[in-house]
Amino acid sequence: MGRKSKYTRRKRRSFWPGLLGACLVAGGAYWLITSLWLNKVYEDPEWLGRNQPIFVDGQLMDEEALGTGNQLKLPVKVLQESIDPGIRYEPDSGDIIIASPQRVLHMKEDSTKAELNHQDYPLKVKPEVKGEEAYIPLQPLKEVYGLSVQEDTTTGAVILMRGGDTIQYASIDTRSSDKDKTVPLYKRGDETSPILTDMQQNTRIRVWQTGKDQSFVQMDNGYAGYVNNDYVVLGEKKTLDTPKFTPTAAEKKWKNKPVNLVWEAVYNRQPEVSSIGKMPGVNVVSPTWFHITDGKGTVKSKADQSYVNWAHRSGMEVWGLMDNSFDPDITKDALSTYAKRTHIIEQMLAYAQTYRLDGINIDFENVYTDDGANVTQFIREIKAMARIHGLILSVDVTPKSNSEMWSAFLDRRGLGAFVDYMMVMAYDEHWASSPEAGSVASLPWTESSVQRILEEDEVPADKLVMAVPLYTRIWTEKANEHGEIKVSSKAVGMNTVQELIKEKKLKPVLDQASGQNYVEYKEEGAVQKIWIEDAVSLQARVELIASLKLGGVAAWNRSFANASAWETLKQAGYSK
Repeated sequence: MGRKSKYTRRKRRSFWPGLLGACLVAGGAYWLITSLWLNKVYEDPEWLGRNQPIFVDGQLMDEEALGTGNQLKLPVKVLQESIDPGIRYEPDSGDIIIASPQRVLHMKEDSTKAELNHQDYPLKVKPEVKGEEAYIPLQPLKEVYGLSVQEDTTTGAVILMRGGDTIQYASIDTRSSDKDKTVPLYKRGDETSPILTDMQQNTRIRVWQTGKDQSFVQMDNGYAGYVNNDYVVLGEKKTLDTPKFTPTAAEKKWKNKPVNLVWEAVYNRQPEVSSIGKMPGVNVVSPTWFHITDGKGTVKSKADQSYVNWAHRSGMEVWGLMDNSFDPDITKDALSTYAKRTHIIEQMLAYAQTYRLDGINIDFENVYTDDGANVTQFIREIKAMARIHGLILSVDVTPKSNSEMWSAFLDRRGLGAFVDYMMVMAYDEHWASSPEAGSVASLPWTESSVQRILEEDEVPADKLVMAVPLYTRIWTEKANEHGEIKVSSKAVGMNTVQELIKEKKLKPVLDQASGQNYVEYKEEGAVQKIWIEDAVSLQARVELIASLKLGGVAAWNRSFANASAWETLKQAGYSK
């Protein structure tokens, strides 16, 4: 009995603490539901209070705009990041350059004087430099890129949209919302996130990303966040206009026509055209006539009008080749400023007009890696001018490798976006001073060289032209007095190899690894090795060009060829 009373008293003493605990649990649950689950916590966007924050695809950019309305200016860094990485500001000279394949616009900071395609183009609003940042007026950006902006006078937000972008507009429907008839815009993609603002009925939004339950949207005032899909009513989907351009006669001519080009190596003497035989299938010759010879950008010419006349009579176009004299120091200086690059371009355009050229082929080699961006900029700036003058623009690139001076400087992706054709010089796998003997261009190496540019740099296949060798190397391997094998080579043409094979009564065998015929013989205590360029190796390349649907073939160089080369190469290309 006493034991029972004691138990009862203990139970009574524990009642109030238990009730208190239950109340705390219930209160915590209520707070969790109202403050977290139902989320009534509000938070201002981090950018609120900034003057003119810029948004692209709903994302806040680091820099701000200047001015409003017709006076609006956008920072170069934002434009490079979101519109075109090639927009260029050169602080030493104050030059600002915008280049598209159809237009090159040159502006100066704090000046309304500008040039569009080398013609006067007065601006209504001056470009401005503030601190270290350059700002470009909106109007020329609209004309070149089809840029569009949405400004909000209350928050200062600037929503930047690109020409060609497709914008999904929508509106908010609050009818299925709670009693206050608003819909929350969440900071993050869940309902435990803080609310940035409450959206009213029919609020216009841009839908940047659509998820299963929520979408990432942005209001006209710049507020960007997540909203439940139940409240989103999709509306107009609008694709912003881009500048329209009519194809030139040259562009139309080559649209569905494969290139079959041969380079004409011109050294001290002009080729005697009367001695050049027929080259069936060849539709372009590219003589090595033009050279940048100093840091001022002087272009020296070896052009020959009689050669051009002969080519045109023979139904071939002439794409004059300009090189950088393969001198890295000349290249560094000559491409360093807009003024020097323009000087080079205007000389080439004058030569093209004087000699009635049909195109320009750019061959810049042996360039410091740091100067690669200036090579790309030069191509960007010459493209529009070549187009206006009815010229086809092509550029020569090496296969990708670790070579700083011969490969690493080339931005093949950037170049491919501007040129009409990119010639991949798929030769010198084993070069003149190579430490070991081997093929000039084995078939697997050739295929890999082209595939890497197609896949890694996304150059369109119909812009890519496979350049093949019409020469081979006779390799000599000879032991010195220490028993070490020394390797040397000399380049020879197709006829020379065939005559050698005949003279020494050699029997070529197919080397499966290279996809070429091969011969080997001994002479004066040395081993001679030749991976032969002939109809067999060229036919394999023709088939590779067809399988990859490339834009055609180019060959280095005419003087190395024999008649079988033209008969084989005329099959290259496909109907684009």
